Amino acid sequence: MTSLQLLAAEQKSAEVTDWAARIGWLVGLALFVALLYWLMREGWKWRGTLQNDLPELPLAPDERGPATLTMSGRYHGSTTAGQWLDRIVARGLGTRSRVELTLTGAGLDVVRPGAADFFVPAAALREARLDKGIAGKVLTEGGLLVVTWQHGDRLIDSGFRSDHAAEHPEWVRTLNHMIIKTETEGAR
Repeated sequence: MTSLQLLAAEQKSAEVTDWAARIGWLVGLALFVALLYWLMREGWKWRGTLQNDLPELPLAPDERGPATLTMSGRYHGSTTAGQWLDRIVARGLGTRSRVELTLTGAGLDVVRPGAADFFVPAAALREARLDKGIAGKVLTEGGLLVVTWQHGDRLIDSGFRSDHAAEHPEWVRTLNHMIIKTETEGAR
């Protein structure tokens, strides 16, 4: 065979794949991803352990009164007030979920399917505002309803997004009016 024929024969031959090396790399990559996931989960559990001093969340009273406002949407989490990246994970407050909010004269009822429900008494409400982000969720300006409330010795910001974002300003007005009314009645 001439060198030209040998070159042509070499070009037609397919390269043999080293399956053992490929499988080894895939197994190594899968183990690395599993390790990262496990480390993130341990960090989440550790944060919950550090926040274990948070008291139990209050449940809604039997007598709440008539609903002033209702809203369906998403609960995006809770943080230490004023520190939008300091997520609170204790007592299930770090679990994102669907939410049904109901505002009554007694307070704010937060019903979360698949997560722990809680109630914020009217006396614990401190402020309502529109914001753009909370603990890993950033939206457009004013796309998030943030409610600040007192729980034990902590001020907590909880972020909600309505299915209809046009409802947010009404919620801010009504909540802030209710907070002012509660504070003036409490000062008497």
